Amino acid sequence: MAEKPASYLTRAGRDVSTPGASVNPPVVRASTFVFKSVADFQAAAAKPFDGPFYGRVGTPVTQAFEEAVAAIEGGHRAIAAASGVAAITAVFLAFLGQGDHVLIPDSVYDPVRRLCARTLSRMGIEASYYDPAIGGGIEALIRPNTRLIYMESPGSGTFEVQDVPAIVAVAKAHGIRTAIDATWGTPIYFRPMAMGVDASIHAATKYIVGHSDAMLGVVTTTEDSFPAVRAALQDTGACAGSEEANLGLRGLRTLDLRLSRHHDSGLKVAAFLAARPEVARVLHPGLPGAPGHDLWKRDFTGACGLFSFELKPLAQGMTVAAFTDAMTYFKIGFSWGGFESLVLPAHPEKSRAVTTWDGKGPLVRLHIGLEDPDDLIADLARALDGLRFA
Repeated sequence: MAEKPASYLTRAGRDVSTPGASVNPPVVRASTFVFKSVADFQAAAAKPFDGPFYGRVGTPVTQAFEEAVAAIEGGHRAIAAASGVAAITAVFLAFLGQGDHVLIPDSVYDPVRRLCARTLSRMGIEASYYDPAIGGGIEALIRPNTRLIYMESPGSGTFEVQDVPAIVAVAKAHGIRTAIDATWGTPIYFRPMAMGVDASIHAATKYIVGHSDAMLGVVTTTEDSFPAVRAALQDTGACAGSEEANLGLRGLRTLDLRLSRHHDSGLKVAAFLAARPEVARVLHPGLPGAPGHDLWKRDFTGACGLFSFELKPLAQGMTVAAFTDAMTYFKIGFSWGGFESLVLPAHPEKSRAVTTWDGKGPLVRLHIGLEDPDDLIADLARALDGLRFA
């Protein structure tokens, strides 16, 4: 019988085979590791990522976290980074060089768009954007110098679900690398490595850490992709701290349990909103009838608590701030994936390059936390009751 996620999450990345071993790996706070001889030092230097060598390339708890994530994702190895954006940057630098071209979904996380416009462009790397619903049609956009197809599924803010297997098949036919931001689905609800993706990236800051108290990223790779990604992260120096890696490792132990609550509560709140007359549409891939639901049902085994909904056009003088400011449980803030519920107005119309956002009213992004969903629904109902519509 196949082992269930709740079981392997409790043991991944920990070795308790030694009598008297601690349940959790000890947190080693170190920049420097010392050796008894030059020969020992040189042996460690030959394999700096396989054991204690220097703090910037990993400590025992960092390596335990990486081992756990790689096992859960089903990849060759994982690499911890200072943040999700640091992990994304390392992948781009690993796979792209001067004169290369990368394809990016138009629904991408805004910091990725900023990275391309502000840093990669200065390096002579060209980025172009594609409709996230393109699927296998992405083949028409491939150029002789295309070296990477980047994906994010579901997409930030508007939650388009990409046909990852179709895109990967095209990429493999052309010898092009693929990478994906898989943070929304987490390592247990979405398995891009099994679909042939070269690098699966998570902003571990979010559901893996799970408590909004650490910045952490991680990327899992195939065997042939590992050396380049590992070297890129080493060269940027964007390493994860021992404390942050420990919080990520701790978060993995309860990930299955927490996500079950996020999944159930998110769908319950989404269904409530879909039935409200003030709401034009709900963008939650796990909700039957929502955009991307069929692909989500095929490729995912669950949903997290993050989704958006569109309000109908508001009356003159009424703003979406009046809605967000009226709530008690939902706080206004960036990020997501913690125990707390969050609300934030979204503006996809400001960043699209090749697609047009067709919303008529304000778009609001919600993160459904671990509060009782009935309290969250009551909070939303009060805020909706206070709005006036055109």
